Amino acid sequence: MTTSTQDAPRTTTGAAKISVRDTRKTFALKDEEFVALDGVNLDVADNEFVTVVGPSGCGKSTLMNIVAGLEAPTSGQVLVDGAGVTGPGPERGVIFQQYALFPWLTVRKNVEFGLKVAGLPAAERRERAEHYVRLVGLEQFADALPKTLSGGMKQRCAIARAYAVNPSILLMDEPFGALDALTRVRLQEQLLDTWSTEKRTVLFITHDVDEAVFLAGRVVVMAARPGRIHEVIDVDLPYPRTEEVRLSPEFAELRNRVWRAVYHQTTDTQTSTQTQN
Repeated sequence: MTTSTQDAPRTTTGAAKISVRDTRKTFALKDEEFVALDGVNLDVADNEFVTVVGPSGCGKSTLMNIVAGLEAPTSGQVLVDGAGVTGPGPERGVIFQQYALFPWLTVRKNVEFGLKVAGLPAAERRERAEHYVRLVGLEQFADALPKTLSGGMKQRCAIARAYAVNPSILLMDEPFGALDALTRVRLQEQLLDTWSTEKRTVLFITHDVDEAVFLAGRVVVMAARPGRIHEVIDVDLPYPRTEEVRLSPEFAELRNRVWRAVYHQTTDTQTSTQTQN
């Protein structure tokens, strides 16, 4: 099933956890206005895993930053649990492509950091940190500094840190983008294992079509200039997502469908530009 959210927001089940309402974002660019997002509408249900994919410059990261409260929309609004987003909040954990770990703190202390800021007692901080360190498979590296870890391990630490403060929403902006292909695949599987154990609402930004399909219950395909939702594609594949699922004809069909939605709008834009020139 394929739907567009430009005409009406959509929620899969129950009340929306995240509601993006007619959101527009513009930036001043020399003597003109650059429209990064134009009238975006999207609902994400509680515990739903949604990926966002699209061509460069389509506003994927801008959308996530607005949901995170790191940027304000020019018009429209974003609601979380029915309340308007006016800034960052503890119910929204954010994971970026850069690991953003404190290099002088061990894995355990990095995971504890947000709990310490929140004022939790030392014993409770340690107990919760150790739980999430185990959950992402880093218990053998709990006392290691980030400089001794691989890129994949650093990102697992960042995921554990985000989970530890118990957000109901995880916002992930191309968290595996800097990793090699094999590590990336393994971390996709690890992320889904973690998500299946402790569900969260996930909005995951990526430029990788295979990743978008493998992780999501729905894939949001965005279009650029101006940034808007081009198409929403349901991923009717069972969880857990295994290697067999990744190699199945059903996965290939969905992957091709999403690829066409991204690729054809890119070629259409290029053709239009060439015609105008």
